[in-house]
Amino acid sequence: MDTVFMYLQYPFVRYALIVGVLIALCSSLLGVTLVLKRFSFIGDGLSHVAFGGIAIASVFNLTNEMLIVLPVTVVSAVLLLRTGANTRIKGDAAVAMISVAALAFGYLLMNIFSTSTNLAGDVCSTLFGSTSILTLTSFEVALCVVLSVLVIGIFVFFYNKIFAVTFDENFSKAVGTNTSGYNLMIAVVIAVIIVLAMNLVGSLLISALVIFPALSAMRVFKSFLSVTICSAVLSVVCAVLGIIFSILAGTPVGSTIVAVDVAAFALCQVWGSIK
Repeated sequence: MDTVFMYLQYPFVRYALIVGVLIALCSSLLGVTLVLKRFSFIGDGLSHVAFGGIAIASVFNLTNEMLIVLPVTVVSAVLLLRTGANTRIKGDAAVAMISVAALAFGYLLMNIFSTSTNLAGDVCSTLFGSTSILTLTSFEVALCVVLSVLVIGIFVFFYNKIFAVTFDENFSKAVGTNTSGYNLMIAVVIAVIIVLAMNLVGSLLISALVIFPALSAMRVFKSFLSVTICSAVLSVVCAVLGIIFSILAGTPVGSTIVAVDVAAFALCQVWGSIK
């Protein structure tokens, strides 16, 4: 504990904890909805799109990748929703199409217009996370705080509508709810969360932040509100423990957080079985 308190004296550690907690909280809130709607892998698809956006930003030597990555990911979320609504292309096929295409074109662009001597290292860091979470600037932290507060505010304000669309979309549409609009809102919010989480766990591990806390909470609780609250608390605790363990042990931040999430899921599975 003395070592932990010593590290907490450094601003970069405090920045990492703030961003990690906010991203974990946002991911867990929408994760319950995505799991229940059986659309969990939209996070995986959009994370690959974000990888393509990072490749484009690196080609143009942009210092602030968010200027490219965020708009590209949001637009892709809209296209993914529209394509998934097409009766000829089902939702899972749409996710597979967009994710694979974005990943392939992103890697292709990084190879053709390579601006780094360590391309393999850059790609690996982008896919699996890197130490960039420990080199965040005050501006990046402030941007993350603003976007996270916006995401949490949207979820709380539209909680009843999100609940209705999640459990019975056909009935919600029948009583006059704009289900397409709320689904679009959920997709855009998820896109924002994916972009925020890129620095924390990398594009290939983002789905773990979305899926594991929700599935863990569902093993213990049954109501939507209880599962959502449990998922949020569990996700935040796992993120804090993962960041602290990674700093003390020198392991990759993203992989460590996911490992803690998996351990929490195993414990909840046992607890749920006992109950």
